[in-house]
Amino acid sequence: SYFGDKSSCVENASTLNLTSSSVRGLNGTCMGKTPLSSSRSVCRSHTPLMGYSVTSSSAVSAHTVASVIVAVVEGRGLARGEVGMASIDLKNPEVILSQFADNTTYAKVITKLKILTPLEIIMSNTACDAGNTTKLFSLITEHFKSVTFTTVQRKYFNETKGLEYIEQLCASEFSTIFMEVQSKYYCLAAAAALLKYVEFIQNSVYAPKSLKVCFQGSEKTAMIDSSSAQNLELVINNRDSRNGHTLFGVLNYTKTPGGSRRLRSNILEPLVDAETINTRLDCVQELLQDEELFFGLQAVISKFLDTEQLLSVLVQIPKQDTVKTAESKITNLIYLKHTLELVEPLKAALRSCNTPLLKAYYNSLEDTRFGIILEKITTVINDDTRYTKGCLSMRTQKCYAVKPNINEFLDIARRTYTEIVDDIAGMITQLAEKYNLPMKTSFSSARGFFIQMNVDCSTLPNGQLPSEFTKITKMKNTYSFTSADLIKMNERCQESLREIYHMTYLIVCKLLNEIYEHIHCLYKLSDIVSMLDMLLSFAHACTLSDYVRPEFTDTLAIKQGWHPILEKIAVEKPVSNNTYLTEGNNFVIITGPNMSGKSTYLKQIALCQIMAQIGSYVPAEYCSFRIAEQIFTRIGMDDDIETNASTFMKEMKEITYIIQNANDKSLIIIDELGRGTSAEEGIGICYAACEYLLNLKAFTLFATHFLELCHIDALYPNVENYHFEVQHVRSSAGSKEKIAYTYTLSKGYTEEKNYGLKAAEVSSLPSSVILDAKEITNHIAKQILHRQKSTPEMMKQRAVYHLAMRLVQTARNSRLDPDSLRIYLKGLKKKYEASCPAPRQNDEQQ
Repeated sequence: SYFGDKSSCVENASTLNLTSSSVRGLNGTCMGKTPLSSSRSVCRSHTPLMGYSVTSSSAVSAHTVASVIVAVVEGRGLARGEVGMASIDLKNPEVILSQFADNTTYAKVITKLKILTPLEIIMSNTACDAGNTTKLFSLITEHFKSVTFTTVQRKYFNETKGLEYIEQLCASEFSTIFMEVQSKYYCLAAAAALLKYVEFIQNSVYAPKSLKVCFQGSEKTAMIDSSSAQNLELVINNRDSRNGHTLFGVLNYTKTPGGSRRLRSNILEPLVDAETINTRLDCVQELLQDEELFFGLQAVISKFLDTEQLLSVLVQIPKQDTVKTAESKITNLIYLKHTLELVEPLKAALRSCNTPLLKAYYNSLEDTRFGIILEKITTVINDDTRYTKGCLSMRTQKCYAVKPNINEFLDIARRTYTEIVDDIAGMITQLAEKYNLPMKTSFSSARGFFIQMNVDCSTLPNGQLPSEFTKITKMKNTYSFTSADLIKMNERCQESLREIYHMTYLIVCKLLNEIYEHIHCLYKLSDIVSMLDMLLSFAHACTLSDYVRPEFTDTLAIKQGWHPILEKIAVEKPVSNNTYLTEGNNFVIITGPNMSGKSTYLKQIALCQIMAQIGSYVPAEYCSFRIAEQIFTRIGMDDDIETNASTFMKEMKEITYIIQNANDKSLIIIDELGRGTSAEEGIGICYAACEYLLNLKAFTLFATHFLELCHIDALYPNVENYHFEVQHVRSSAGSKEKIAYTYTLSKGYTEEKNYGLKAAEVSSLPSSVILDAKEITNHIAKQILHRQKSTPEMMKQRAVYHLAMRLVQTARNSRLDPDSLRIYLKGLKKKYEASCPAPRQNDEQQ
C-alpha cells in the first residue's frame, strides 16, 4: 500500500456481527442476527468507491442518489433523549458528528435524517430487542420505510474506540475537533460503529490522517421539520418528484455536484448568524455588479469535477489490488491533475475581487501545496494527459498517462496495445472493402471494439449481413455487430490493457505516496468551489428576476413581495403583496374565500425567509427579516376540506408539534386548522391554539375561514387582521353574480361571509329555506358580535400598547435625523389620539 501499513488503520472487520434488512416488513422488531459471512448479500447494493469515476455528472441530479450512511445511538436510563449521530457520504470523505438533547417527538433526529437522505441507517441491536423496542427505533423505521436499516452489537458503539478512530483518521487541518467532541460520548460511540461498518462494506480502509471530521450542533442553523419542507416544496415537488418547480429548482444554477449538494443542504438548514449571511450577500452583490468577475468565475467553476468524490477515492486504501481498483486509481490521478490545473485560472478570476470572503478564498488558493502536488504529478504524468469525455478517449488517456522512459516494460506493453488497435482498424477496413459496405470502427466500454454501419437493409444481399458476423443489433438503419476474429483481438487488447494498468498502477501508487502528505489542501479547494458555485447560482437567479438584497432587523417587512416558485410557473408575474410583523404586531390573522390566495401568500413568506437566511436575494421591492431559528408550517391540503377522522388527527399532530417546539424566535405559518371537525370544536381549537401562541414572541401568520377568530384582536393588541379582497361581477344578463379574485391583501377581516349561503342561493333549494337560513345566521352573528365588542378601556389599552411598541422599535432601529424624527413622533402622537375613544362627559368633569 502506498499509504503505509493497512493493519495499523483498523481492526479486522471479520468479527463484526450485524443484522441488515429493508425497513419494509419490520413491524417494530428485529429479524434474527445474521453472521457476517452470510450477510454480504445485503451489501451488494454498495459499490466500493474504488470503482467510482469522478465524472462531471449533472449537478441537478447529483443529490438524488442516496450515498450517506448514518449511525444513531441514544442514551439509556436518565440519559434517554440525548442522541448521538455520525454520518459519512460514500462520495465525500467527511465525517459529520452531532449530539443533542431531543424531546419525546424526536423532531430533531427525524429532521436531521430527512436532510441527510440516508442510504442506510445503523443502530444498536438493543434498540429493537423483542418486546422492548425503543420509541426512537420505531419512529425512524416509520419515517424511513425505504431505507436499509442495519443493527450491530451494542459493543461497537464504543466512545473510547470512536475517539481513537478520530485521532487516527482526522486530517491535521481539522484536529481542533478533538477538544470539541472528547466529552460528547454518544456521537463518539456512533462514529466508532459507523467507521467500522463502512470499512467493512467498502472492503477498504481509510488512510491515516485522511478524513475531514466536523461537529455540527443544532444551534448553528434554523430547524425546518420534514413536514414543513414538504409543505413548502423546498426540494421536492408534491405533485411530481421529477418536476423542478421547487425552491431548489428556482435557485439551482450550479455547475458542479458539490455546489448542488451545498445548495440543497442550505435550503433545508438555513443559517441563523446574520454576520455570516451578510458576508454571503456581499459576495452576491459584488458578483451582480461585476460582470467580468461573474462570467470569469462561472467559466472556471463549470470545469471542475466532483472534488469531494475525488478526495473520497484518493484517501481510501483497497484491501485487494484488482484491475478495477488499478484503473480507478489511474483515472482519479488524471482527475486530480485536471482539478489542480484549474487552481491558477480560479485564482486569476478572483484576483480583482473586493469582498472579504472572496479575498479569503483567493488567499487560500495561494497555498503552496497545490503547486507542489501538481509539480510532482507532472514529473511522472504527461503534460497533455487530460480528463476527456468518451470512454475510448479516456481509455487512451489512461494508457498513455505515464511519461515514456519511466518504465521500459510499460513502454513495450503500450506499443503492443497500439499495434493491436491498429490491426483492429485495418481488419475492419479490409472487411468493408471485401463486402463493399460502409463499415466503421466503433467502441463501447461494455463491448470493446465492434463494427457499425448505416445502411438500408434492402441494399444487403437477401436483406441480411454476411454469415461471419455475429451479435447483430439493429436500430432503424444502424447495424452493430462483430466477428469471431474481432472478438479474439478484443481479448488480446484487454490482456494488453491489464498489463498496462498494472504497471501504471505501481507508478501511480508510488507517486501518490509522495504527494499524500500535501493532499489535504483539496478539502479547502472543495469547500471553495462548492461555495462559489452556490453564490454564483444565487447571482444567476437574480439576473432572471427583480430580486433585492434583504436586511436583518427585529422586523419582518416585505414590500411588494411575490412567490418565487409561482413566478417560475406562471405566464405573468404573480400579484405582489406587503407583509409587516413586529414584536408589537407579531400575530396576523388572514381571512378570505377559498382560492383567494391565502395559501400561496403564506408559503411565499416562508420561502422568502429561507431565501434570505441562506444568503440569496429575495423576490420583493424591499425586505427586512428577523432571523428565524425555527420555521413551522401547517398547510391545509385539498383533502382537508373533507371532514374525516384521519384529517383531524393529522391536524392535531401538526399543531401539537408546533406548540411543543416553537419559541420566541420562530416563524409559524398555519393555514387552516379545525376543518376536520365540527364548526364549534374547530373554532375552540383555533382560539386555544392562538392564545397559546400569543404568549410567545414568535411571528405567526394564521389563515382561517372561522371569522369568529378575527375578534380576538379585541383582547390581544398584538393581533392584526388582514384579508384577501374579491370583487363581485354580475354577468351581462344581470341575473348571476361571480367572484373575481384580486389576490390583493388588505387590512381588516373579510366582508365575504356566509360562503355556504351564497352557494345555496345558486342551487335549487327553495327560497323560503334560504331566507330562514339567512335570518338565523344574522341572529347568531349579532349575539357573537355583542359579546366580543371592544369597550373604550380595551381600545385605549390597545392604542397605548401600539404606541409603546412603535416607540421601542424607533429607539432600536431609527436612522432618522433629529428633524425627521420629530415629525415622525408627532405623527405617532396624532395616530395614538385618533385611536383612543373620545372621553365620556363624566370623565371630562373629573
